[in-house]
Amino acid sequence: MGKIHVHEFVSLDGRFEDPAFTAPYGFTDAMGATLGEIMSSSTAILLGHNTFDMFAPAWSTRTADDDPGAPFFNDTPKYVVSSTLTDAEAQETWRNSSALGPYSAQNVADLKERTDGGIYISGSGQLVRALLADGLVDELHLLVYPVVLGTGARLFDDLGDTRLRVVGHDVFDNGVVHLSYGPEAQ
Repeated sequence: MGKIHVHEFVSLDGRFEDPAFTAPYGFTDAMGATLGEIMSSSTAILLGHNTFDMFAPAWSTRTADDDPGAPFFNDTPKYVVSSTLTDAEAQETWRNSSALGPYSAQNVADLKERTDGGIYISGSGQLVRALLADGLVDELHLLVYPVVLGTGARLFDDLGDTRLRVVGHDVFDNGVVHLSYGPEAQ
C-alpha cells in the first residue's frame, strides 16, 4: 500500500501560494538531498489540477541534463485530481499522466491501495488541505523559510483541529528549516 508524502515550501506564517519568496535563499545541496530522498521512495505523483497546469510546461521538456529531478517528474505515473480534466487531455499535456476525477477521499484511498511505494505531492494546496482533513497524509514535509509574508494563501486555512506529530527536523545553511510530520499517534 502506498503512502502519501507531501512536500511544501512555506513561509513562517504558513503562506505557500507563490513560491517566489524562496528565491533569495537559494537551494542548498542538503535541501536537494532531502527532496531526493522523498522522491526516490515515490512511485507515483498526485497533483491538483492547478499545480499540474503549472508543472507540466515547466517539467515536461526538461531532461536530466537540465535538472536531475526531470526523470522523476517525467517518467513517474502522475494522477491529477480534477473534475474537468480527462485522461486524454492529461496524457496529451504531460506523458504518464491520467485524471483521477474530482476529489474524493475514497478515490485517493483507492490510489494508495493500488500503489506500491510513496505517492509524492508538491504544491496542490487545496488537495493537500483536503487530504489532511481526511487523514490521508502519511508524511508532511515542510521547508519553512525565515520570512513572514503577511499575504497569500496559507496551507493550514480551514483545517481546525488537525493534529500531527513531529518525526524529524533539519536546519539548512540558508536558514530554511525542514520539519517532518506524521499522523498523530493513536
